[in-house]
Amino acid sequence: MPHKSETTLQTEFNKQNFKNEAEEAKWWFDNQDLVADAFEKAAANGTLGRGTSVRKAAVPTTTIRLEPADISKARVQAERKGLKYQTYLKMLIREALQREDAASLPISRCKSPPKIKVQNKIAAR
Repeated sequence: MPHKSETTLQTEFNKQNFKNEAEEAKWWFDNQDLVADAFEKAAANGTLGRGTSVRKAAVPTTTIRLEPADISKARVQAERKGLKYQTYLKMLIREALQREDAASLPISRCKSPPKIKVQNKIAAR
């Protein structure tokens, strides 16, 4: 069962209806003492976890089967970038989906290449 300060923090956070990320950031900044208190008490109780229940609830868990060689490559590449391999795979999937979306846009919605003014110069004979 959550500690009282954890419940208070969660309750206060759930009351908010942020219009954008800046509003949420301001709320976290303005409530630093409440967050620090909840963190310290959770650490003392042994109930401190990774991430937030809000984030965990908002993102569904998906399981995919990958070839062991692909996982090994992802681990090596992620380590070079200083990332956990799951985070790196998530980034790769997101980038591929965004590229696919961009490639499937109608031509009228794609950014057109910059117009280049071409001048024909006829050499004097």
